[in-house]
Amino acid sequence: MEAGVGKDSECPRTMDGSVINAETVAIPSCCLKAKGSDPELDAVCHSTVVSGWFSERRSSTDGTVKEVFFNNPMWPGEAHSLKVEEILFKEKSMYQEVMVFQSTMYGKVLVLDGIVQLTEKDECAYQEMIAHLPLCSIKSPTNVLVVGGGDGGVLREIARHDSVKLIDICEIDQMVIDVSKRYFPDLATGFEDPRVHLHLGDAIEFLRQVPEGNYDAVIVDSSDPVGPAQELVERPFFDMIARALRPGGVLCNMAESMWLHTHLIQDMITICRDTFKGSVRYAWTSVPTYPSGVIGFVLCSTEGPPVDFLQPINPIENLEENSLENKRQLKFYNSEVHRAALALPTFVKREVEALRD
Repeated sequence: MEAGVGKDSECPRTMDGSVINAETVAIPSCCLKAKGSDPELDAVCHSTVVSGWFSERRSSTDGTVKEVFFNNPMWPGEAHSLKVEEILFKEKSMYQEVMVFQSTMYGKVLVLDGIVQLTEKDECAYQEMIAHLPLCSIKSPTNVLVVGGGDGGVLREIARHDSVKLIDICEIDQMVIDVSKRYFPDLATGFEDPRVHLHLGDAIEFLRQVPEGNYDAVIVDSSDPVGPAQELVERPFFDMIARALRPGGVLCNMAESMWLHTHLIQDMITICRDTFKGSVRYAWTSVPTYPSGVIGFVLCSTEGPPVDFLQPINPIENLEENSLENKRQLKFYNSEVHRAALALPTFVKREVEALRD
């Protein structure tokens, strides 16, 4: 069932549309719902809309909320809010709460378990960078795997590369795909490409079945590493990706914000240096609606033909000249931005020792 907060509404509502009085409810309705379905589960406040504002937040482990806008443990001490014009969709899938709302400044917004995944205004910065940083670093990629990416945006960007013959995508949540096709058709157009083969299920189980050396590139468009997604930043997962890549194949993995998660970035890069044996680099881009306004990527290559991520060997400008017909023009990525994305601030080099050459 869809729930609504209309343009003139000033009160948060439950899934059935009834008004919640924020001053008298100690635990938000979504936290109560989570505790009711699993009493042992730490109460998690998924999608929070109070007085017409969405805020990324989670409750404390005892289920209490002491402030209207509580912070998320992935970025303690901060609250990230967007003005809500209308909630367009809100349901619980088998895996997570999925919500879409119309914002005032950023267009439609996709939210999973209370965390902004993308907005219409700034999705280009993330989708274009996570796809073209790896694919423009190798010659003529042919077989590509996407892990996650159920909104279709990464598929849309991979489709620019005419050399690509096969695009596998492994996404666990059908609802994310369906909602994206309904509310974000400019992203979900990626699913229409005949080279795309959808595999609905767990990525780790999928990778166990992949033949060795099957892919030229793997792109991991995952959610934050909490709960089940924690497996996607651990050594066994990277071992399976390395096995699935050909010699000199590349991985691009979402790697959080350098302003907030240098410890996590350091752990990921340490594992990747041990696993991939080729080049390992950290890159970053600006996405205004992500915490701190920045998101990062770990770029890795397997042992084999050397890969220099600093210099795009397969420049997008050459591809764009030949393939603009029937494709949306790039908004963010270009070869200059590619090179700039790998230039690291001094504090990152200093704090994350594993990033040093």
